[in-house]
Amino acid sequence: MQPDTDAMAPLTLGDLDLTTDEFILDEVDIHTQANLEDDLVKEALKTGVDLRHYSKQVEGELQRIEQASIKDYIKESQNIASLHNQITACDSILERMEGMLSGFQSDLSSISSEIQTLQQQSVSMSVRLKNRQAVHSHLSQLVDELVVPGAMIQVIVDSPVTEQEFLEQLHELNNKINFAKELSFRETLACSDIQDIVDHLKIKAVTKIREFILQKIYSFRNTTTIMYLQKSNFFSSYFRFFYQFLLANERTVAKEIRDVYVDTMSKIYYSYFKSYSGRLLKVQYEEVADKDDLMGVEDTAKKCFSSKPSLKSRNTIFTLGQRGAVLSPAELEGPILIPHTAQRGDCRYPYETLFRSQHYALLDNGCREFLFLSDFFMVAGNSALDLFNSVMGKTLSFPSFWKMMVSNYDMPLSLSCLYPPLSLPPFLPSSLPPFPCIAVFLCIHIILRFRAITTKRAIPALDKYWEAVLELLWPRFELILEMNIQSIRNTDPQKLGVLNTRPYYITRRYAEFSSAIVSINQTFTSERTHTLLGQLQVEVENFVLKMAVEFPSRRDQLIFLIKNYNMMLNVLMERAADDSKEVEGFQQLLQARSQEFIEEILSSPSGGMIAFVKASEALIEKGQLDRLKNDEAQITQLIRGFSSTWKQSVEALSQDVMRSFTNFKNCTGIIQGALTQLIQYYHGFHKVLSQPTFRSLAVRSELINLHHLMVEVKKHKPNF
Repeated sequence: MQPDTDAMAPLTLGDLDLTTDEFILDEVDIHTQANLEDDLVKEALKTGVDLRHYSKQVEGELQRIEQASIKDYIKESQNIASLHNQITACDSILERMEGMLSGFQSDLSSISSEIQTLQQQSVSMSVRLKNRQAVHSHLSQLVDELVVPGAMIQVIVDSPVTEQEFLEQLHELNNKINFAKELSFRETLACSDIQDIVDHLKIKAVTKIREFILQKIYSFRNTTTIMYLQKSNFFSSYFRFFYQFLLANERTVAKEIRDVYVDTMSKIYYSYFKSYSGRLLKVQYEEVADKDDLMGVEDTAKKCFSSKPSLKSRNTIFTLGQRGAVLSPAELEGPILIPHTAQRGDCRYPYETLFRSQHYALLDNGCREFLFLSDFFMVAGNSALDLFNSVMGKTLSFPSFWKMMVSNYDMPLSLSCLYPPLSLPPFLPSSLPPFPCIAVFLCIHIILRFRAITTKRAIPALDKYWEAVLELLWPRFELILEMNIQSIRNTDPQKLGVLNTRPYYITRRYAEFSSAIVSINQTFTSERTHTLLGQLQVEVENFVLKMAVEFPSRRDQLIFLIKNYNMMLNVLMERAADDSKEVEGFQQLLQARSQEFIEEILSSPSGGMIAFVKASEALIEKGQLDRLKNDEAQITQLIRGFSSTWKQSVEALSQDVMRSFTNFKNCTGIIQGALTQLIQYYHGFHKVLSQPTFRSLAVRSELINLHHLMVEVKKHKPNF
């Protein structure tokens, strides 16, 4: 390998033209400044070296180094040639690899295009698969719905309707009927292949269901006591689909079944309640109130030759007793009475018990019937009410159902608000026999509670009926109450025979009656009732005052008033609320008359002292006490008289009160009140004599010590 002669040629810089336009002096300055900063240049400048000489020296060094490099290159020429050969071989290898990679790249490009093609084919196949599956699903469902299995035909034709299998196949048949109707609307040709079979199966199913339901409805006519047991067994929700199937596929048959059911059950209810109401009347108490059984009528006023049996005790008409238990939840919703069982046991019941039994039977049957009609016949709202009225209307509107309320009592009846109006003969208030007022009021509250029960059960079917009954009973109750008020107002004390100071039977009737009405009225209060009771109370108070006037002495008058007020108050507090208006009124009257009686019995032994105390207190208020200075003799007589007789007077007072009042509580209260009032008067007597006007009186020393008096009075209280 020959050396490169060009490389060995001396380095020539050519002509350096410092005046050319391209040369920028500023840059020269910059480079010059940079060179001057070099350490070697700084050292040369410091030593004063000649730069031209130094430049030549450097140039010689460079030539020597260049010559040495050329020798080294020549020495390593073989290795360099070997390296050149290796590089050439590597180039050929790399060229082959480049060809291979180029082939690979072209293959990958073709594979990528094939993959894209496969992806497109896969997506297309997936779409076609989904479409075919969707079509297959619809076609499969269509075929399944169009196919009528042999098992369905066999079950619908041969199996009884009470079998579970028949009901299941009936559901399937109903689905096929609906599907066939839908296909016919779409004009699907395949529908005609099964239409005849489906129609024949529908006719067969309708026929069997119709016969089954009508047979069960007709079976209700044979008995009424277990009709709901049968209905619960045969017309439960299990068979409700039968009527739904008929309603959807054969409305004429559905209407026929509904009409037959309404007609049959209407007759059954009519017959049942007519018979039940009549049999209930046979176990009613034989004693019935009449026009003479009013609060203000005397016990002996009844005619001896009356064909009507007399009551053993008229007071029972006005007494509640245990009859209020009919309103308790246990008895209110208890089992109804069985008349023939009661007749065998010779049992008799008051009117309200029979009324409760009759109307609870109505409530129970009415609620069950309304729920059944709504569920089985699938009606609601006004449609359900109309259907219920079709079933129960004949029963509720026929006079026999009201026999218990109108029989023997000539009561008016008008139910135009509920059913076709019924008219009984017009009644005359003057000729109306009074029905037991408490019984009517109990019946009113029975209806109020039954109405609350149906409201709680969300059964509106009987709402109008309850209102009609209340419209019948409320005027009757108010009329009887007004008649009792009038009877007391018209009572003539002079025609009531021999009087005594014992509580009068009319006031006891009032107390029993008023406490009964107040206790019953606590749950469902009525302002009209409170008003009438207030009028009755006023008339009773006036009657007691009129009776008291018949006594010649004021003492007997007060004893009569206190006994009657106390008796009425005790009855009211025992059986009615303690905070009622009646209790409050009689408490005030009793307190006022008791205080007046105390003043009356104190006036005899201590009247002079009491009069002196009252007169002195009046003069003290006016500042004129000096007017009593000249009454020293009277004061002396009062002090000595009281000191000598007060013990005997207290004992006599106690004995007198005990003889006048037999009631322990009343007697004790009056005695305690009298002794307390006596102590207060004597305390006032002490207070008057302690005034400066009387301090000089020698007789003041004879006054009994007030504390000792209280102790002695307490000792002299009667020991009961």
